[in-house]
Amino acid sequence: MTEMLGRALLSLLTLTLLGGCATVRTLYAAKPGAPIIYSGTRLDWYSLHGGCCPLERFGAEAPRHAALDLPASAVLDTLLLPFAVATELGIGLGVRGGL
Repeated sequence: MTEMLGRALLSLLTLTLLGGCATVRTLYAAKPGAPIIYSGTRLDWYSLHGGCCPLERFGAEAPRHAALDLPASAVLDTLLLPFAVATELGIGLGVRGGL
């Protein structure tokens, strides 16, 4: 019972944190000219080094706790790297969501 409760809490925490994840924010922003490859990691790094205008550069606000978000964004950006490179090269993969 406690294992199931622990998994439920971990899932809830993960979903909560993804809403503030820089990678997710930059994917939803879809700003023309904004970085695509490692966009969330770059947004966190920009914020940590005192970048003045993340909304103009990335199309998204930086997370409040960029230092905590940086490792998760790096992992997620790495997982999404093949799609980001394909997008940067203009290759349409025809990937669609839903069932």
